Amino acid sequence: MVRGLLGGLAALMLCAAGIFWWQGRAATINGAAPPLALDEAATDEPEELPTADVDGLVGVAPPEATVVGKETRRFNLVDKDRDNRISRTEMLSQRAKAFRKLDKDGNNLLTFEEWAFATVDKFKAADGNGDLYLTREEFATTRPKDKPKAKQKCSCK
Repeated sequence: MVRGLLGGLAALMLCAAGIFWWQGRAATINGAAPPLALDEAATDEPEELPTADVDGLVGVAPPEATVVGKETRRFNLVDKDRDNRISRTEMLSQRAKAFRKLDKDGNNLLTFEEWAFATVDKFKAADGNGDLYLTREEFATTRPKDKPKAKQKCSCK
């Protein structure tokens, strides 16, 4: 019984909100455009720009550009809170991203397996039969790829 009463009350409220919205929308659609001001309707010429007497006035000088050295820029990159001091946390924060990339399981502990992930992944890829040993043929697949040699200019004339 209570559900039916609440459902009926909710339906009435939705209908009332819809009627108010519909009437408000109709008033804005059917409403007339606001009238133009008399000076805008009467003249088709553009307005003149305001002028000022600036003879003898001098503005504020722009700030001097300072030469910032390489060490100053490097210091400012590390000094995150701009207090002209680098804390241990600020110094180590640069390494946090690299650490998180190495920490595969996200436990903030770096195991040897996680640290040597490139070698571990290379071993797993080369170990075709999964016996945790590499044969000569499997080991040969881990050989670094040869880089293409740059073309040398011919010095013959």
